[in-house]
Amino acid sequence: MVERTEYLESIKAWREEQVIKVVTGIRRCGKSTLLKQYRDFLIGDGVSPEQIIFINFEELENEELQDYHKLYDYLTERLVRDKYTYIFLDEIQKVDSFEKVVDSLYVKDNTDIYITGSNAYMLSSELATLLSGRYIEISMLPLSFSEFSSLRSGSPDELFSEYMRIGGFPYIAQMDGSKEKVDMYLEGIYNTIIVKNIEERQKRREADPNKRKITDLLLLKNIAKFLAGSVGSPVSVKSISDYITSSGRKVSANTINDYVTALVEAFIFYPAEKYDIAGKHTLKMNQKLYMVDTGLRNHLLSRRSYDLGFLLENIIYLELLRRGYTVNTGKLGTSEVDFVANKDERLHYYQVTASLTDENTFKREITPLKNLTDNYPKTILTLDRFTLGNYEGIEVINAVDWLLGN
Repeated sequence: MVERTEYLESIKAWREEQVIKVVTGIRRCGKSTLLKQYRDFLIGDGVSPEQIIFINFEELENEELQDYHKLYDYLTERLVRDKYTYIFLDEIQKVDSFEKVVDSLYVKDNTDIYITGSNAYMLSSELATLLSGRYIEISMLPLSFSEFSSLRSGSPDELFSEYMRIGGFPYIAQMDGSKEKVDMYLEGIYNTIIVKNIEERQKRREADPNKRKITDLLLLKNIAKFLAGSVGSPVSVKSISDYITSSGRKVSANTINDYVTALVEAFIFYPAEKYDIAGKHTLKMNQKLYMVDTGLRNHLLSRRSYDLGFLLENIIYLELLRRGYTVNTGKLGTSEVDFVANKDERLHYYQVTASLTDENTFKREITPLKNLTDNYPKTILTLDRFTLGNYEGIEVINAVDWLLGN
């Protein structure tokens, strides 16, 4: 198993705290593995196996426990007196009304609860309402480039080329990287995400007749393909509608919005809203959407040599999320800054480009940063190694080195 050290340390920090630990992320990114590694840590730290209850709801033998009454009875019968009981509920969204079970366990003494889910809808609905202020979310992504590099041999630049091509799903990083095997695995992941997440989402919406249902998987996949090809560019309901119309279909704006929301809730895409740097507020229009994994993106799209800059931008965006930043795209007058990263009320501005060796590209990328009047750090990340240095306080850094933490 790939040890996800940073996530593991994050979850350890919340041990026995009176909050529910919720690990979210796309299927197959390593959530189950993380819980197993944490379970092993607890046992190694002296916790008795009898104090640990671990249920994976994707396993057939646990299907009966998808009834929340039976699940509650099963768990309460196994609580250990006068000691902590560590409860791990993996892929909890499969259990209807699971929030009632979690809420009831939460108020009991000496319970430490950890749950995982592959759809953000569970946090935007009943769980958030019922457990407001009583849970923390650990958002998990596929492997970072640094994690990927630790599993494979080769020079950093060679490994980065491979990382861009096949992505960071943990199983892929450890397998023979032949294109056929990678494509087969990614196709399986993609279809599982689309079908299972939508199926589970529909079940949770059936009780509310006012919520629109997603019934057209072909439309959903077409929208996903359009968004994958639009990484790095602002998208709107109109631009998606125009694309769908060009293929001979007409779809309402409400339908498109609901389908895009479903793809975001399934952690296939992550939104970056536009931030007005001068006005210091976000703008609710023409956001950018970045894909959770470049390997998955490459699987959906035909090979495009000009995509290098967009792939790099996608990778940098995800890495900023891993490092704990809230990430927006920046607007300064008529110019743009690729990323405005915010952590603890401190900003860091980033431009991302494949190369700065062309004079016009250099001027285009550095000018918006020069126009910023505050003293927050300003960085350009590039794949070339010829233009590195400090330009009037603006650092130009090699992106591969930055991703490795160098």
